[in-house]
Amino acid sequence: MVKNKMDCSCRWFLSKPFYLLLLFLFSISCITANAAFNLSTISFDEGYSPLFGDGNLVRSPNGRTARLLLDRFTGAGFISSKMYKYGFFSANIKLPGEYTAGLCVAFYTSNGDVFEKTHDELDFEFLGNTEGKPWRFQTNLYGNGSTWRGREERYRLWFDPSKQFHRYSILWTAKNIIFYIDDVPIREVIRNEEMGSEYPSKPMSLYATIWDASSWATSGGKYKVNYKYAPFVSEFKDFALEGCPSDPIEEFPSVDCYESYSRLESADYGTITRRQRSAMHKFRQRFMYYSYCYDSLRYPVPPPECVVIPSERDRFRDTGRLKFGGSHQGRKRRSRRRGRVQVSSTVEYDPDV
Repeated sequence: MVKNKMDCSCRWFLSKPFYLLLLFLFSISCITANAAFNLSTISFDEGYSPLFGDGNLVRSPNGRTARLLLDRFTGAGFISSKMYKYGFFSANIKLPGEYTAGLCVAFYTSNGDVFEKTHDELDFEFLGNTEGKPWRFQTNLYGNGSTWRGREERYRLWFDPSKQFHRYSILWTAKNIIFYIDDVPIREVIRNEEMGSEYPSKPMSLYATIWDASSWATSGGKYKVNYKYAPFVSEFKDFALEGCPSDPIEEFPSVDCYESYSRLESADYGTITRRQRSAMHKFRQRFMYYSYCYDSLRYPVPPPECVVIPSERDRFRDTGRLKFGGSHQGRKRRSRRRGRVQVSSTVEYDPDV
């Protein structure tokens, strides 16, 4: 019989296809086999303030949970009460379910309100889909206003993010940037000298928003937000916010900040273990469907932070997308997040076509 933990001596009384399916699911479960991070969480009021949306930002009575709603009148968002020079930004998030086409739920850091033309940014952007099709998401980064050079990667998930909470985290240090889902690193960007000012280096705030991205989020704008299903609700809880509060116009950080930097780098999320690196490789092999590093049409010479892995490269065409299915076209996206307007060149690819 099949036990909770897959036994290598499992009998073949199951059909071979079904057994292989179970084996595949077991291998996916290994992605999340690591112990949880040791985090101190805070309430909403301890670290955040409303950004926009008025009544569409709903906090629980104890302040430990916040809901962001999108209806036909407005979306909603919140922002960290302080700006940080390097940090760890994290929350447990549950996304809306059913029909979510046209939605964008964003969890990101930015200083666009202070440095309009030279802003830095680190993104999780969750992109909704038609009913019965999965959420997708992308990570991206900009440094010193380099919006002309998109650094996006796109992925699927190994779970339904609308069914339960999962932790999404961004680690940002002077040495590297790591995007995490739960405690699985899914992307690492290591700073090098060739990146120069394009490595994010100015104090940033943490943002969370939900908004109508009908013009681009699902199949390049083919499927719009359907407000028959409104309100769309995204939930946030178990907030973790580590870093050194910084004045964005201060030229040199305080002594306390250097101590904060050391704590970030020595924390359990500050270093990718061998087991986590194996989990990251599995995730990228199975769930990443676009990478700018392999898009030779956009970048004949990969940007300097790209580490070209032959086994990864072989899976992608020169468009940076997988070699099976889908469509690829260039597009321009106008960001509609509150507080900034940005036009950038990026890539739209629908893996479900």
